[in-house]
Amino acid sequence: MSLPLMPKAVAVWLVDNTSLSFDQIAEFTGLHSLEISGIADGEVAQGLKGRDPIATGELTRETIAKCEADPKARLRLVPRVKMPEVTRKGPKYTPLSKRQERPAAILWLIRNHPELTDAQISRLVGTTKPTIQSLREKTHWNYVNINPVDPVALGMCRQTELDAAVAKSAPKREAMEEQARPEGALLSTEETLGEPMVNDEGDPIRERDDSGRAPDDFFNLPKGGEEEAEEEETI
Repeated sequence: MSLPLMPKAVAVWLVDNTSLSFDQIAEFTGLHSLEISGIADGEVAQGLKGRDPIATGELTRETIAKCEADPKARLRLVPRVKMPEVTRKGPKYTPLSKRQERPAAILWLIRNHPELTDAQISRLVGTTKPTIQSLREKTHWNYVNINPVDPVALGMCRQTELDAAVAKSAPKREAMEEQARPEGALLSTEETLGEPMVNDEGDPIRERDDSGRAPDDFFNLPKGGEEEAEEEETI
């Protein structure tokens, strides 16, 4: 059960301003009924100013009146209204204290995720397209002194935001890697195993089924092969 803010101060207000039972106040504030009794006797929370839960929106007058009329009824905290998350449009704002670190984050993104567009980088670290282009083309005035740093480590974006941008640009990265591969380059093991074997005419090569042959069959030459071998020794 959720408790009100400053429960002891709320308990002081309820004791002074309502006829609720000690048990009702104790359950609502999370305090012990004996502590509520001590507040009523003036032995506990002396000098503590009461906090009005009605003014703060944690209780309503109707709820208090209902519980005063029925000792078995229990107070319920009014649920706090959850404010909707505001979606950001345009470049992300970067604090002044971190703007000097922004080129390092941009350079890290360019080197590790070249598939990201200028617009995606701009949204992640809050920069402008001219700055990104100057770092891509290595014309930035301080390029030689910039060391790439992960923008997540710098606190400029969340890991989930970066992962979402990278996942969205994954097809573009695969296309870039395919174009960057030189002609005649060896394929990876995964690519080699994934493609069927073909002959010179382009027809698929069927694998021979040797599952029913004995191991000695692979080492014994056929009779024709033995005769040819003997003829070669005679010559």
